[in-house]
Amino acid sequence: MAYDEELADRIRFTIGMDADVVEKKMFGGLAFLAGGHMAVAASGQGGLLARVDPTETAALLAEPGVERMQMGGRSMNGWLRVDPSAVDDDADLRRWVERGLGYARSLPPK
Repeated sequence: MAYDEELADRIRFTIGMDADVVEKKMFGGLAFLAGGHMAVAASGQGGLLARVDPTETAALLAEPGVERMQMGGRSMNGWLRVDPSAVDDDADLRRWVERGLGYARSLPPK
């Protein structure tokens, strides 16, 4: 399954003209990276992938439509999959994009 191009466009619009954010195809989707770190992605499996502070994982899993991201049968704190229905609203998408960008920017640049 290809990533949701409409969601990718909405992410681009949310990020705006931020020069330090680059797009890169990865995980079967289109990722948005800050400082070389993935912040969010339009997933190839649908919905949004978000990289967040690992210490916030448990609390964020309590939100509707949020689950741990699975890669190679493994899941790790700080990597979440957000169902498309949980980012239908622009304010909800903005919250996830800002959360992902905030965490990515807190890491040392690659």
